[in-house]
Amino acid sequence: MRRRLIVPVVMAAMCGTALVGTASSASAAVKAVDCRKVKCVALTFDDGPVADTKRLLKTLSDRNVRATFYLVGQNVARNPSVAKAIANGGNQIGNHSWDHADLTKLSAAKISSQFSRTDTAIRNATGLRPSTVRAPYGANNAAVRKAAARPLVHWSIDTLDWKYRDTARLIRTVTTQTRPGDIVLMHDIHKTTVSAVPGIITGLKSRGFHIVTVDQLFAPAKLPAGKVTYDNRKAYKP
Repeated sequence: MRRRLIVPVVMAAMCGTALVGTASSASAAVKAVDCRKVKCVALTFDDGPVADTKRLLKTLSDRNVRATFYLVGQNVARNPSVAKAIANGGNQIGNHSWDHADLTKLSAAKISSQFSRTDTAIRNATGLRPSTVRAPYGANNAAVRKAAARPLVHWSIDTLDWKYRDTARLIRTVTTQTRPGDIVLMHDIHKTTVSAVPGIITGLKSRGFHIVTVDQLFAPAKLPAGKVTYDNRKAYKP
């Protein structure tokens, strides 16, 4: 099980289009919200898909919530049906490299391969191409940003769920620390995290939050390719 690297100082709604071409659209059944006017948060899950991702997808579906999944290519190849279920549920899919390598330690050619192999695996499983990338450990440099050729979406709340396998702690962390425009980092490879999601959803909704995908969080703006984004806190104007 990989640990998260502690980097220095720690790291649309549907517009009437079908789920074709890019892995960024949310379900048409989800009501569009303007995150400049209401409190929004994007829940993101890294390192899957794994078998327990199906339990998470049921929770999201039952509560009419959509999330963003940053998928590892080799896990997509192992679990293509789960990747397809993520997309079919209206969730956003992002590229999280082929095998969770620290991309800053690889050559430019190997970085490109990490992204392209993952794109292919996701396309084979879902028919979609991820519209955003998340670098493993948040580790990036000019070569990584160039190879991504898409926005890099990192996070503003690191829950440390990989370190503290504590469902109650995770619920408390996300519920109390979230601010409008935040991007929350979690991992569906941990059963304690999947078990925390019902409580997280309840806690966030009790605070008036709308839980959205990354693309929805920034709509109608488009994130720039080759740039790293951590949150959209400035957008909310109550």
